[in-house]
Amino acid sequence: MRELLWLEQAYNLILLGPPGVGKTCLSIGLGIEAINHGYRVSFVQMDELIRILKTEEISRNSKSKIKRMVGSDLVIIDDLMFMAIDRHEANLFFQLINKLYGQTSIIVTSNKGPEEWGDILGDPAITTAILDRLIHKSEVIHLTGDSYRIKHRQTIFGNN
Repeated sequence: MRELLWLEQAYNLILLGPPGVGKTCLSIGLGIEAINHGYRVSFVQMDELIRILKTEEISRNSKSKIKRMVGSDLVIIDDLMFMAIDRHEANLFFQLINKLYGQTSIIVTSNKGPEEWGDILGDPAITTAILDRLIHKSEVIHLTGDSYRIKHRQTIFGNN
């Protein structure tokens, strides 16, 4: 993965697994590696992306962020399907994925598999269209294990 061959060929990476197994950390590491090799990279969490998409028509800042994403070589979308979105939001998300399709690599992190995305997006047709574009040229990577956060949890109280 670190050789970035997948990025040169505009492949997508879908990182799946439970919370705390390193999906975000891995995606950021790959993004930094891409930047170090001269690629343009955008990182956005799904809830922030929805906010940006909904305000694109009325906010110069949001319009600028979308333009930057569309001009990126790699777009990292963190915590996809962490929260339910309505049909209008799903349609806006589809439009972005459609703009990126074929010209930009996308890394998606999610704690839900693609088979569950329809429940979150609420519209089977939009879900199918999004999945069609994301999965067409992609590698799906399942991360497993215990949460690093729980394993390395710290406390301010002593072990009395």
